[in-house]
Amino acid sequence: MDAAFTEEQDEIRRTLRTLLRERCGPDEVKAAVQTAPGYDEALWRQLARTLGLPGLALPASYGGVGCGVTELALACEETGRVLLPSPLLATAVFAAPLVATLGTEAQCAELLPRIADGALTAALAVPGRALPEALGLVGARDGAWAGGGRAGGVQARPDRDGGAGWRLYGQVEQVPGGHSAELLLVAARAGGYTRGRTLLFLVRAGADGLVRTRLTALDATRPQARIELRNVSAELLGVDDGGSGEAVAEALAAVGTAAAAVLAAEAVGAADAALTRTVEYVRAREQFGRPIGSFQAVKHRLADVYVAVQAARSAAYYAAWAAGEGDAGGTEAAVAGGLALAQALEAQRTAAAEAVQLHGGIGFTWEHDAHLYFKRAASDELLFGPVHRLRARAAQREGLFGAADRASYGGHEGRGGSGTHDGRDGRDGLRKAVTV
Repeated sequence: MDAAFTEEQDEIRRTLRTLLRERCGPDEVKAAVQTAPGYDEALWRQLARTLGLPGLALPASYGGVGCGVTELALACEETGRVLLPSPLLATAVFAAPLVATLGTEAQCAELLPRIADGALTAALAVPGRALPEALGLVGARDGAWAGGGRAGGVQARPDRDGGAGWRLYGQVEQVPGGHSAELLLVAARAGGYTRGRTLLFLVRAGADGLVRTRLTALDATRPQARIELRNVSAELLGVDDGGSGEAVAEALAAVGTAAAAVLAAEAVGAADAALTRTVEYVRAREQFGRPIGSFQAVKHRLADVYVAVQAARSAAYYAAWAAGEGDAGGTEAAVAGGLALAQALEAQRTAAAEAVQLHGGIGFTWEHDAHLYFKRAASDELLFGPVHRLRARAAQREGLFGAADRASYGGHEGRGGSGTHDGRDGRDGLRKAVTV
């Protein structure tokens, strides 16, 4: 592994940081989230057409830049630094790779060039608030998150008109960017209970029976929506071979491996920005005739945050390299991504909490800029965590838990139990978990 970034990668980071510093301060962020789409559309067009941001990791044959996960992670570290509200995560990190992996040639030719130039935004809709499970970040990979053919989730059936179309019925909560996306990738169960399989479907904005409601989210910079599908016409992404849907599960897991690295880098950027703002404040704020940053207790706390952020950055970079250079569906990349995301979410939470605490009385006011980072940290762990399940899933992938120990982390085989089937008390499994 070459730990040094290339000149092109450094230029991506430098150019994006300069642009966002000029166009995306805290006041601009607060104004953008109040608009109908939840982001600055003019800035998004500039990022797409000038820097090619949504097509950064798409092949050049479809109008993309042709870079990889590492470049996308570096870009998202900069967007995380300013808490940029944009469709970048939903479109470029979740939706576009699924279209590129599963879509037919006609679908790729139609959709990917429009995504690459910013003309088309997309979102991934996964039933049951189960985005981390669907992406293989937490829990067992058994498809239970999609409804399993039972009540709940989204159900799909072939169109009764005898064509190649499908009809979807159900509801999806907490879809990032779902209220404004022009294309929805909806995970739904087809085939009923006996031959059930999870497939992905394309739903266009404005389809009859589609109801989208923007939700009031803790983190307004990452807007979410409720999607209601009432006999909505949909197009299957790719082809249905009548199998078990394993190709969809594998594609989602591969996207999850790359997404974990990108999300980790984004969280590192936010944590670093929160730390930088706090350091600037304690240098200027005086108490008892001296800057509060000169007090030893404050130095120790900020040093701990700095160590956490730097460790998380190293983990995020390695995860991005493993996902981009190695096998995205392999164990090493998946484990690295899950552990990097867990470490980055912890660092982000710590940096945001210390920012609020060390800003003193003004830091505790809900309107202060420090709370933008606090809300992002809390929201990210709710959406993509929790941290202990990310680590437990990584440990399971590495084989650190035996079959009898898996119930202790809340996986599919049990919810919270810690005993084993051979009479042992599970302490060996606990020791392994603590080591992880």
